[in-house]
Amino acid sequence: MLKDFAKLETFLTVIREHSFSKASAKLGISQPAVTQQIKFIEKYLDCKVIERRKNGVVLTKEGEDLYRIALRLEKCIHNAERDLIKIINKEITFRIGASFTIGNFILPGKCLNNIKQVIQNDVQIKVALSEQVVSDILARQIDLGLIESPVMRDDIIYREWLEDELVLFSNRPLPRSLKPEDLNNYRWICRDEGSHTRRLLKEVFEEIGVECKNLDVLYEVDSSATLKATLLKAGEDDDERPILSFISHVAIADEVAAGRLYESRIRGHRIKRKLYIAYSKERKHDAFIENVVSYLQQNRC
Repeated sequence: MLKDFAKLETFLTVIREHSFSKASAKLGISQPAVTQQIKFIEKYLDCKVIERRKNGVVLTKEGEDLYRIALRLEKCIHNAERDLIKIINKEITFRIGASFTIGNFILPGKCLNNIKQVIQNDVQIKVALSEQVVSDILARQIDLGLIESPVMRDDIIYREWLEDELVLFSNRPLPRSLKPEDLNNYRWICRDEGSHTRRLLKEVFEEIGVECKNLDVLYEVDSSATLKATLLKAGEDDDERPILSFISHVAIADEVAAGRLYESRIRGHRIKRKLYIAYSKERKHDAFIENVVSYLQQNRC
């Protein structure tokens, strides 16, 4: 079994996530596959290592021993992978496809520089819609994708990465929270219909009973960067109603702290979403892919 660390990785993920289903999502495999791998370990060791409880999973005594061994192996493997990268020492440009919020606001700066150090090569970023990022992975035009919504394909592995939150924002002061009926009192700039943000907000509006057709929409834009720039440059006019829109909290954090933009939330609702790492199943043992994925999941940028 030690020759097949994938099963021990599954075991470690189940323990860290306290759940078979969450481990399944994080590893990009089905829940029955997770269960099958744990059963293989237990059959191999001829003992129970995990007990399922209502509030999660619990290690048995033998499971605790296995957990300590697996942690030591994991550390050794990570160290060995870094050494292997040095041996490979390819002159490559690692290509990352990123959806708009990730590519414009999360990756630039420290996160991107750290990825370059991990693989000791240049990194290129292509920003596009999540669907296009997945298509580019399958066409081998990029090596790895960072997206806002998993576009489910059997030949793609998805790993949960970060949790993001969409907030209301404006260039004029806003109340800390707005009631659903208050949304009709503002002017709006919206994301284009093809965006994941637009689809997610449509579901939220249906839930709170807001009709999009009743909102005073000025126009639509095709990216969060354009949306943010538009609100920052919006000047005073004769209309007293502020212009409002939704954007990722991380995209405007600096401007909110500086008092240049203002954020709010819908009362009683937090609009959260998962961000994902995506890559081809054909490259799941690629040393460069594994190192970048490992860095992203451990450091969260």
